[in-house]
Amino acid sequence: MDTLRDTLLDNITRYTQSHTDADGLAQTPIDGLVLIRAPTPSGLMYDISRPLVCLVLQGSKQVTAGTHTVSFTAGDSLLIAVDVPTVSQITQASIPAPYLSLALVLDPAVIADLTAQMPEPGATAGMPGRPAFGQPSLHVEPTEPEVADVALRMMRLLDRPAAIAVLQAQLVREMHYWLLAGRHGPAIRRLGWPEGHVQRIARAVAVLRADYAQPIAIERLASVAGMSPSSFHQHFRAVTSLSPLQFQKHLRLIEARRLMLADGASASSAAFKVGYESVSQFTREYSRTFGQPPVRDVRSARQPAA
Repeated sequence: MDTLRDTLLDNITRYTQSHTDADGLAQTPIDGLVLIRAPTPSGLMYDISRPLVCLVLQGSKQVTAGTHTVSFTAGDSLLIAVDVPTVSQITQASIPAPYLSLALVLDPAVIADLTAQMPEPGATAGMPGRPAFGQPSLHVEPTEPEVADVALRMMRLLDRPAAIAVLQAQLVREMHYWLLAGRHGPAIRRLGWPEGHVQRIARAVAVLRADYAQPIAIERLASVAGMSPSSFHQHFRAVTSLSPLQFQKHLRLIEARRLMLADGASASSAAFKVGYESVSQFTREYSRTFGQPPVRDVRSARQPAA
Protein backbone atom coordinates (compact mmCIF):
# COMPACT_ATOMS: atom_id res chain seq x y z
CA MET A 1 0.00 0.00 0.00
CA ASP A 2 2.83 2.41 0.79
CA THR A 3 4.34 1.91 -2.66
CA LEU A 4 0.92 2.42 -4.25
CA ARG A 5 0.27 5.55 -2.21
CA ASP A 6 3.76 6.92 -2.94
CA THR A 7 3.25 6.41 -6.68
CA LEU A 8 -0.16 8.12 -6.50
CA LEU A 9 1.42 10.98 -4.54
CA ASP A 10 4.12 11.37 -7.21
CA ASN A 11 1.52 11.51 -9.97
CA ILE A 12 -0.63 14.08 -8.17
CA THR A 13 2.42 16.17 -7.30
CA ARG A 14 3.49 16.26 -10.93
CA TYR A 15 0.04 17.10 -12.29
CA THR A 16 -0.69 19.84 -9.77
CA GLN A 17 2.68 21.49 -10.32
CA SER A 18 1.60 22.48 -13.83
CA HIS A 19 -2.20 22.67 -13.61
CA THR A 20 -3.11 24.32 -10.29
CA ASP A 21 -4.95 27.66 -10.47
CA ALA A 22 -4.79 30.60 -8.07
CA ASP A 23 -7.31 28.91 -5.76
CA GLY A 24 -5.19 25.77 -5.44
CA LEU A 25 -7.44 23.67 -7.70
CA ALA A 26 -6.29 21.57 -10.63
CA GLN A 27 -9.29 20.73 -12.79
CA THR A 28 -9.02 17.59 -14.90
CA PRO A 29 -10.72 16.34 -18.09
CA ILE A 30 -12.27 13.47 -16.11
CA ASP A 31 -15.81 14.47 -15.11
CA GLY A 32 -16.06 15.29 -11.40
CA LEU A 33 -12.35 14.80 -10.67
CA VAL A 34 -10.34 17.69 -9.21
CA LEU A 35 -6.98 17.85 -7.45
CA ILE A 36 -6.14 20.25 -4.60
CA ARG A 37 -2.71 21.67 -3.77
CA ALA A 38 -1.86 24.13 -0.99
CA PRO A 39 1.70 25.10 0.02
CA THR A 40 0.64 26.64 3.36
CA PRO A 41 -2.09 26.15 5.96
CA SER A 42 -5.25 28.03 5.00
CA GLY A 43 -7.77 30.28 6.62
CA LEU A 44 -11.36 29.17 7.02
CA MET A 45 -12.99 28.19 3.72
CA TYR A 46 -16.76 28.18 3.31
CA ASP A 47 -18.71 26.10 0.83
CA ILE A 48 -21.88 24.11 0.27
CA SER A 49 -20.31 20.85 -0.75
CA ARG A 50 -21.80 18.29 -3.10
CA PRO A 51 -21.55 14.62 -2.15
CA LEU A 52 -17.94 13.63 -2.81
CA VAL A 53 -15.00 11.58 -1.68
CA CYS A 54 -11.61 13.20 -1.00
CA LEU A 55 -8.39 11.16 -0.80
CA VAL A 56 -5.64 12.96 1.11
CA LEU A 57 -2.11 12.12 -0.03
CA GLN A 58 -0.14 14.72 1.94
CA GLY A 59 -0.86 17.21 4.71
CA SER A 60 -3.92 17.51 6.96
CA LYS A 61 -7.31 19.20 6.90
CA GLN A 62 -10.27 19.83 9.18
CA VAL A 63 -13.90 20.08 8.04
CA THR A 64 -17.01 21.04 9.99
CA ALA A 65 -20.63 20.44 8.94
CA GLY A 66 -23.16 21.65 11.48
CA THR A 67 -21.89 20.49 14.86
CA HIS A 68 -19.82 17.63 13.44
CA THR A 69 -16.07 18.23 12.95
CA VAL A 70 -13.60 15.75 11.50
CA SER A 71 -9.83 15.91 11.03
CA PHE A 72 -8.02 13.79 8.46
CA THR A 73 -4.53 13.37 7.14
CA ALA A 74 -2.41 11.53 4.57
CA GLY A 75 -3.79 8.05 4.00
CA ASP A 76 -7.36 9.02 4.92
CA SER A 77 -10.46 9.47 2.78
CA LEU A 78 -13.19 11.96 3.62
CA LEU A 79 -16.74 11.26 2.46
CA ILE A 80 -19.23 14.13 2.34
CA ALA A 81 -22.45 12.15 2.08
CA VAL A 82 -25.00 14.91 1.33
CA ASP A 83 -25.24 18.49 0.05
CA VAL A 84 -24.25 20.34 3.19
CA PRO A 85 -22.64 23.67 4.19
CA THR A 86 -19.06 23.12 5.32
CA VAL A 87 -16.31 25.15 6.93
CA SER A 88 -12.88 23.72 6.19
CA GLN A 89 -9.27 24.55 6.94
CA ILE A 90 -6.00 23.06 5.74
CA THR A 91 -4.07 22.56 8.96
CA GLN A 92 -0.79 21.02 7.76
CA ALA A 93 1.04 22.08 4.61
CA SER A 94 4.41 23.52 3.64
CA ILE A 95 6.31 24.44 0.51
CA PRO A 96 8.46 21.27 0.65
CA ALA A 97 5.39 19.14 1.49
CA PRO A 98 2.21 20.86 0.27
CA TYR A 99 -1.26 19.64 1.10
CA LEU A 100 -2.34 17.34 -1.76
CA SER A 101 -5.65 15.60 -2.29
CA LEU A 102 -7.84 14.10 -4.97
CA ALA A 103 -11.60 14.71 -4.89
CA LEU A 104 -14.30 12.99 -6.93
CA VAL A 105 -17.93 14.15 -7.01
CA LEU A 106 -20.21 11.14 -6.51
CA ASP A 107 -22.81 10.29 -9.15
CA PRO A 108 -26.16 9.09 -7.70
CA ALA A 109 -27.10 7.44 -11.01
CA VAL A 110 -23.96 5.29 -10.97
CA ILE A 111 -24.54 4.47 -7.29
CA ALA A 112 -28.16 3.45 -7.96
CA ASP A 113 -27.11 1.19 -10.84
CA LEU A 114 -24.37 -0.48 -8.81
CA THR A 115 -26.42 -0.96 -5.65
CA ALA A 116 -29.09 -2.72 -7.71
CA GLN A 117 -26.43 -5.28 -8.62
CA MET A 118 -24.72 -5.58 -5.24
CA PRO A 119 -27.39 -5.80 -2.50
CA GLU A 120 -26.35 -4.60 0.91
CA PRO A 121 -25.65 -7.50 3.27
CA GLY A 122 -28.41 -7.72 5.84
CA ALA A 123 -30.65 -5.22 4.03
CA THR A 124 -34.30 -5.43 4.97
CA ALA A 125 -37.37 -4.82 2.88
CA GLY A 126 -38.32 -1.17 2.73
CA MET A 127 -34.90 0.01 3.93
CA PRO A 128 -34.48 2.63 1.13
CA GLY A 129 -37.50 4.51 2.40
CA ARG A 130 -36.10 5.07 5.85
CA PRO A 131 -35.16 8.65 6.70
CA ALA A 132 -31.58 9.67 7.23
CA PHE A 133 -32.16 10.98 10.76
CA GLY A 134 -29.09 10.93 12.94
CA GLN A 135 -26.74 10.02 10.11
CA PRO A 136 -23.56 12.16 10.05
CA SER A 137 -22.80 13.91 6.77
CA LEU A 138 -19.01 13.60 7.21
CA HIS A 139 -17.15 10.29 7.37
CA VAL A 140 -13.40 9.66 7.58
CA GLU A 141 -11.86 6.24 6.95
CA PRO A 142 -8.43 4.94 5.90
CA THR A 143 -8.12 4.89 2.11
CA GLU A 144 -8.48 1.33 0.91
CA PRO A 145 -5.95 -0.14 -1.55
CA GLU A 146 -8.59 -0.76 -4.23
CA VAL A 147 -9.69 2.89 -4.09
CA ALA A 148 -6.08 4.14 -4.28
CA ASP A 149 -5.42 1.80 -7.21
CA VAL A 150 -8.32 3.22 -9.24
CA ALA A 151 -7.21 6.77 -8.35
CA LEU A 152 -3.73 5.98 -9.68
CA ARG A 153 -5.15 4.64 -12.94
CA MET A 154 -7.22 7.83 -13.25
CA MET A 155 -4.05 9.90 -12.86
CA ARG A 156 -2.24 7.81 -15.47
CA LEU A 157 -5.17 8.25 -17.84
CA LEU A 158 -4.61 12.01 -17.69
CA ASP A 159 -1.30 11.39 -19.52
CA ARG A 160 -3.24 9.86 -22.41
CA PRO A 161 -5.74 12.54 -23.49
CA ALA A 162 -6.95 10.58 -26.51
CA ALA A 163 -8.08 7.72 -24.24
CA ILE A 164 -9.97 9.80 -21.68
CA ALA A 165 -13.28 9.95 -23.57
CA VAL A 166 -13.25 6.17 -24.02
CA LEU A 167 -12.00 5.01 -20.62
CA GLN A 168 -13.03 7.59 -18.01
CA ALA A 169 -16.58 6.29 -17.50
CA GLN A 170 -15.46 2.78 -16.58
CA LEU A 171 -12.83 4.09 -14.16
CA VAL A 172 -15.33 6.41 -12.48
CA ARG A 173 -17.76 3.49 -12.24
CA GLU A 174 -15.07 1.24 -10.77
CA MET A 175 -14.20 3.90 -8.18
CA HIS A 176 -17.86 4.03 -7.13
CA TYR A 177 -17.92 0.24 -6.89
CA TRP A 178 -14.93 0.00 -4.53
CA LEU A 179 -16.27 2.86 -2.40
CA LEU A 180 -19.60 1.05 -2.11
CA ALA A 181 -17.84 -2.22 -1.29
CA GLY A 182 -15.66 -0.60 1.37
CA ARG A 183 -16.03 1.20 4.69
CA HIS A 184 -17.84 4.18 3.15
CA GLY A 185 -20.41 1.91 1.50
CA PRO A 186 -23.35 2.22 3.92
CA ALA A 187 -23.30 6.03 3.80
CA ILE A 188 -22.89 6.15 0.01
CA ARG A 189 -25.76 3.73 -0.64
CA ARG A 190 -28.32 6.27 0.57
CA LEU A 191 -27.35 8.55 -2.33
CA GLY A 192 -28.51 5.93 -4.82
CA TRP A 193 -32.01 5.33 -3.46
CA PRO A 194 -34.15 7.25 -6.03
CA GLU A 195 -37.10 7.65 -3.66
CA GLY A 196 -35.09 7.66 -0.45
CA HIS A 197 -35.15 10.83 1.62
CA VAL A 198 -31.57 11.84 0.80
CA GLN A 199 -32.20 11.73 -2.94
CA ARG A 200 -35.56 13.51 -2.62
CA ILE A 201 -33.93 16.31 -0.66
CA ALA A 202 -31.15 16.42 -3.26
CA ARG A 203 -33.75 17.29 -5.90
CA ALA A 204 -34.89 20.25 -3.81
CA VAL A 205 -31.28 21.30 -3.20
CA ALA A 206 -30.73 21.37 -6.98
CA VAL A 207 -33.57 23.90 -7.26
CA LEU A 208 -32.08 26.00 -4.48
CA ARG A 209 -28.65 25.95 -6.15
CA ALA A 210 -30.13 27.02 -9.49
CA ASP A 211 -32.47 29.75 -8.20
CA TYR A 212 -30.85 30.86 -4.92
CA ALA A 213 -31.06 34.56 -5.87
CA GLN A 214 -34.86 34.37 -6.27
CA PRO A 215 -37.60 33.96 -3.66
CA ILE A 216 -38.51 30.26 -3.52
CA ALA A 217 -41.74 29.06 -1.93
CA ILE A 218 -41.47 26.09 0.43
CA GLU A 219 -44.41 24.54 -1.44
CA ARG A 220 -42.38 24.44 -4.66
CA LEU A 221 -39.47 22.69 -2.96
CA ALA A 222 -41.75 20.23 -1.20
CA SER A 223 -43.43 19.40 -4.52
CA VAL A 224 -40.07 18.73 -6.17
CA ALA A 225 -39.19 16.41 -3.28
CA GLY A 226 -42.58 14.68 -3.41
CA MET A 227 -43.41 15.54 0.20
CA SER A 228 -45.88 17.63 2.13
CA PRO A 229 -44.45 21.01 3.25
CA SER A 230 -44.27 19.95 6.92
CA SER A 231 -42.64 16.59 6.13
CA PHE A 232 -40.26 18.25 3.68
CA HIS A 233 -39.11 20.82 6.23
CA GLN A 234 -38.43 18.06 8.78
CA HIS A 235 -36.49 15.86 6.37
CA PHE A 236 -34.58 18.76 4.83
CA ARG A 237 -33.22 19.75 8.23
CA ALA A 238 -32.44 16.13 9.10
CA VAL A 239 -30.37 15.68 5.92
CA THR A 240 -28.64 19.08 5.63
CA SER A 241 -28.70 20.31 9.28
CA LEU A 242 -30.39 23.55 8.06
CA SER A 243 -33.86 24.73 7.19
CA PRO A 244 -34.49 25.43 3.46
CA LEU A 245 -34.38 29.18 4.15
CA GLN A 246 -31.08 28.87 6.02
CA PHE A 247 -29.65 26.74 3.21
CA GLN A 248 -30.62 29.36 0.62
CA LYS A 249 -29.11 32.09 2.80
CA HIS A 250 -25.81 30.19 2.99
CA LEU A 251 -25.78 29.82 -0.79
CA ARG A 252 -26.32 33.56 -1.19
CA LEU A 253 -23.68 34.55 1.35
CA ILE A 254 -21.03 32.15 0.05
CA GLU A 255 -21.57 33.39 -3.52
CA ALA A 256 -21.47 37.03 -2.35
CA ARG A 257 -18.17 36.36 -0.59
CA ARG A 258 -16.80 34.77 -3.75
CA LEU A 259 -17.89 37.77 -5.83
CA MET A 260 -16.09 40.16 -3.49
CA LEU A 261 -12.92 38.07 -3.19
CA ALA A 262 -12.56 36.83 -6.76
CA ASP A 263 -14.27 39.55 -8.81
CA GLY A 264 -13.65 42.60 -6.65
CA ALA A 265 -17.36 43.36 -6.27
CA SER A 266 -18.44 45.87 -3.64
CA ALA A 267 -20.51 44.65 -0.71
CA SER A 268 -23.65 46.37 -2.01
CA SER A 269 -23.35 45.05 -5.58
CA ALA A 270 -22.64 41.52 -4.30
CA ALA A 271 -25.64 41.73 -1.97
CA PHE A 272 -28.04 42.76 -4.74
CA LYS A 273 -26.63 40.22 -7.19
CA VAL A 274 -27.30 37.27 -4.87
CA GLY A 275 -30.84 38.39 -4.08
CA TYR A 276 -30.72 40.70 -1.06
CA GLU A 277 -32.91 43.80 -1.19
CA SER A 278 -31.36 45.38 1.90
CA VAL A 279 -27.62 45.97 2.28
CA SER A 280 -28.00 46.35 6.04
CA GLN A 281 -29.69 42.94 6.30
CA PHE A 282 -26.96 41.45 4.10
CA THR A 283 -24.27 42.96 6.34
CA ARG A 284 -25.90 41.61 9.52
CA GLU A 285 -26.30 38.08 8.14
CA TYR A 286 -22.83 38.11 6.60
CA SER A 287 -21.31 39.12 9.94
CA ARG A 288 -23.15 36.35 11.78
CA THR A 289 -21.95 33.75 9.25
CA PHE A 290 -18.35 34.81 8.67
CA GLY A 291 -17.60 36.59 11.96
CA GLN A 292 -16.87 40.01 10.42
CA PRO A 293 -18.65 42.60 8.25
CA PRO A 294 -18.07 42.11 4.49
CA VAL A 295 -15.38 44.73 3.91
CA ARG A 296 -13.34 43.70 6.95
CA ASP A 297 -13.70 39.99 6.15
CA VAL A 298 -12.52 40.45 2.57
CA ARG A 299 -9.57 42.54 3.75
CA SER A 300 -8.63 39.84 6.28
CA ALA A 301 -8.96 37.06 3.70
CA ARG A 302 -6.60 38.90 1.35
CA GLN A 303 -4.09 39.73 4.08
CA PRO A 304 -1.90 36.58 3.71
CA ALA A 305 -1.31 37.42 0.05
CA ALA A 306 -0.26 40.99 0.84
